[in-house]
Parts: sequence; C-alpha cells; structure tokens
Amino acid sequence: MKILADQNMPLVEEYFSDLGEVKRFDGRNLASEALRDVDVLLTRSVTQVNKDLLSEANQLKFVGTATIGIDHIDTELLAQNNIAFSSAPGCNAIAVAEYVISALYAYSQETNTKLAGKTLAIIGVGSIGQCLRDKLLGMGIELLLCDPIRYENGTLNEHIELDTALSKADFVTFHVPLIKSGEHKTHHLLNAERINKLKSGMLVINASRGEVIDNQALLTALESGKKLELVLDVWENEPNILTDLLSYVRFSSVHIAGHTQEGKARGTQMLYQGVCRLFDVAATKTLADFLPIPALTKCQIEQTLTEHDLGRIVHLVYDIRRDDGLLRANLQNQGFDSLRKNYPPRREFSTLSIENRSEHGAMLAQLGFNVIEKNEE
Repeated sequence: MKILADQNMPLVEEYFSDLGEVKRFDGRNLASEALRDVDVLLTRSVTQVNKDLLSEANQLKFVGTATIGIDHIDTELLAQNNIAFSSAPGCNAIAVAEYVISALYAYSQETNTKLAGKTLAIIGVGSIGQCLRDKLLGMGIELLLCDPIRYENGTLNEHIELDTALSKADFVTFHVPLIKSGEHKTHHLLNAERINKLKSGMLVINASRGEVIDNQALLTALESGKKLELVLDVWENEPNILTDLLSYVRFSSVHIAGHTQEGKARGTQMLYQGVCRLFDVAATKTLADFLPIPALTKCQIEQTLTEHDLGRIVHLVYDIRRDDGLLRANLQNQGFDSLRKNYPPRREFSTLSIENRSEHGAMLAQLGFNVIEKNEE
C-alpha cells in the first residue's frame, strides 16, 4: 500500500508504517502526478482535493483530512469515484478552545480587565464552540451562543441571532466552518457593515477560517479610527496575509490554534482508524504510545487563588503571547508556512496536574486541568 501524507501531519510513520510505504508532500504544492499508484491520501486544510488534483489518481481508495473543516475536499467527487473519505471532527476542539482561553487571560492581564461579569458571544457551536462553552461554564462569564444551523435542526436551545449577539457582547469568538454561499453563508460573515457597528474596544477573536472576516474591510475601519481589540489566528489569502493588519492586532498567530501535540495527533489517529476500518485491519495504536511527557506536570494551589492567578496557571501550559512573538519576529524572514510547519511543541491543560487545596477544584477541572484534591492536614 502506498500512503501519501502532508509533511506537517504528526506521527504518520508511527501510525501507518506497518500498513504500507509512507511518502510526505508539501500541502500547498501537491501535483496531480504525485497521486499515481497511491492508495491513501492524508491531507490537512491547505490542500485542495478536487478534480484537477485527482486527475491522475489511478488507484486511490481513501482520502482523509486531519481537520474538522472539510471545505477543501470535494466529497461529492470522492463518492462518485467510490473513494472512501474521513475527516477528524473534534480532533482539535480542546486545543482551539484553550487557545481562546489563553487569549482571554492574556488580554485580561494586559488591559487590567476582569473577565468575570463580561459577555462572550460564541459564533458557531460545533465541536469547538461547544467545547469552549463547556470549559467556560462557572467562570462568571455570560455566554451567548449563536448557531442558526444547530438551532434549526433542534440540537441547540440557547441560540441568539448574530447581530443581536454582536450588539450585546464584550467579546466575540468565531468557530464556524467556511460556507461560501447560501442561507448560512459564513464568507465575510463579519463584513464592513457589521465591523462598523461593533462596540468601540470590543475584543474580536477569529480561530476558524480567515475568510470569515473581511480582512480588507477590517483594515479600512481600523485605519479610519475604529477601535477594536483583535486576536487573529487565521487570515484571508494565507500564506500571503494582509500584513498591514498586524499593527492593529493584539495577539496574532499562523493558523495554529488547533496545533497542540494532542490535537494534531488525534487527527492522525482518527485517520489511522478510518484506514484500518476500510482495509479490515486491527487498529492497535493509540496516542499514549507516542506522546512525550511534558516538562511541567504538576503544581499546587491554595485558598488564595484569584482570577489573575488562574490566568497564570493557564499560561503555565500555554501563553498565546509566545506565538504572537514568533510571528512578529520571524514572518518577514521565514514566511507564514515555514512558521506553521516549524511550530514549537504545545500541550493541553490536561497535562498539568493541580494539587488543589482551595474551593476552586470544580472550576479547574471544568477548564480541563487534572485536579487532585488535597485535604488540609
């Protein structure tokens, strides 16, 4: 079996080498002739799997993307050609939710803004939006949920219309798929009209797809004096991003919100399981077989824990300001894709065990930390 895999996908050799020969490719520069005699194609979001790419795929049996979004995959074409398909829904939900939480606490620290009592609008309540909502319950932040598709199909009861959510919220975070047309179009969901209506100083986070925000309209508004706090992980026209926006962005990164070691490896594992099902092979390998022990594994908290202290604990595991610094210092010399490819290791909150001597154990566990209750002696 011949397996072609994106060069940025982790642990492919570890998971797939027993199944066949693994060859890597540059996700943005995959030629159709590279798919000759290939049985399995494993991609990420930067590869457009369409008619042109598959024109010379003479024995392709499986296409997988190690991502939640599938807007880069022509799934109808795959079905027409009897090619099995699998994505990785939920694989990086924890990672993206924790990216947003790290951003919220970094913003809180830098602006001396207390998060409790503020209102956060979560636009898109799929795997990521739901995970973020679940983590933030009990944090004292009012959560507004906006997802018309889930509301219409009866799986979300708390839906609030987008423009109403934007008018009420202090912070907004986008977690929608890219939909280019139709009733639920998300391309330029935050357009010039909506940008101009946002509250002055509102915190806007985008960790979904760059095209969800009209980047040029955003820049025009900012240059005209609009005051917004911005956290942008995704950008229009990646990797050729609108660099003039950077001077207006508080925290920026190179489309890595979901790139924890756990998140990326879960995606690979889900595709491994899909290939094993297709070829009727036992899936015997798991994440625990491959992930390294993190450098920091334990801390202890006391009754004096404050919101500021909680932010410090979050940043023990992951501080978004590291990634902002990497982009600003290296974008010109290294480029967007190189920074993304060479993204340094990042772990999830669950890797930190907290010996808890406070009343905040349930809240810490809700955020995702491994809480060990310790009674006072």
